[in-house]
Amino acid sequence: MATTAATPTTSTAGPPPPDSRRTRLRNLRGKIDVKLSPYLYISPFFILFAIIGLFPLVYTAYVSMHDWHLIGGQGDFVGLANYVDVVQQPRFATALRNTFSIFLLSSIPQVITAIVIAAVLDANLRAKTFWRMGVLLPYVVAPVAAALIFSRLFADQSGMINALLGYIGIDPIRWHSDAFASHIAIASMVNFRWTGYNALIFLAAMQAIPRDLYEAAVIDGASRVRQFFSVTVPLLRPTIIFIVITSTIGGLQIFDEPRMYDQYGLGGADRQWMTVTMFLYELGWGAQKSFGRAAAVAWLLFLIIVAVGLINFTITRRIASSGAAHPKGGAR
Repeated sequence: MATTAATPTTSTAGPPPPDSRRTRLRNLRGKIDVKLSPYLYISPFFILFAIIGLFPLVYTAYVSMHDWHLIGGQGDFVGLANYVDVVQQPRFATALRNTFSIFLLSSIPQVITAIVIAAVLDANLRAKTFWRMGVLLPYVVAPVAAALIFSRLFADQSGMINALLGYIGIDPIRWHSDAFASHIAIASMVNFRWTGYNALIFLAAMQAIPRDLYEAAVIDGASRVRQFFSVTVPLLRPTIIFIVITSTIGGLQIFDEPRMYDQYGLGGADRQWMTVTMFLYELGWGAQKSFGRAAAVAWLLFLIIVAVGLINFTITRRIASSGAAHPKGGAR
């Protein structure tokens, strides 16, 4: 029989060369870097938010479900009893009414005035930097100082506002006694401080609008006013949405101005300008010293702000989408 001799096979496979391993490691490290680095860049914000924002929010919800006293500390678990007790108190309804009244009297004129001021600053003015810095000066003033000054301006007997009204034949207004008048005075403090700040935000958005659009509008024969309403305002819709939402959050949390409007800081004799945050302060550090009820008010205010913010966002987004879906013709 013929036998075939087996030829030994030699394996050529061996450890990969060092260069190929380095290349694979480098590619793997590059993929990880591309996918992970964006999250690492934004992680400091979320870490800080979890520590100083999310944890206090969750802990406040925990406190709101206990009979927690300022001096006695944590008590029994009461569930939603604190929320029911807060809602049934007449001062909560009064504080809610005052908060929304001051919010509407300040936010709506503030946004409109800020857009107008930004449009003026966007024009060809001399000393542009001076005027732009000037509108920001009220924001630098401390809220307490502004509140003390305005409380004297709106004094019932010797205030400068009543003196000016007397020159045009208007009887003195009881700025500290009448509820609506006090809301106007406090709203004027808010507008004084925040209008210039919002105007600079609108100004930055206006400067980002392409100038070609204005040149085309001029060629079509559009006036300055027509350019403002047909070109500027439609392109400011994202910024308007942002300002409206931030104004909602800040306006419903107003505390410094009404707190310093008089020397007692209680919101008036009949609580005619007491806001929800002042009511929260009164529950937690006033006569009741109930942290549980104060935490319940804080959570109710949080839910109200979220609801109002969503409503504002929905309305403004619908207006923006309808304007984009039905564009107007050329300016005339």
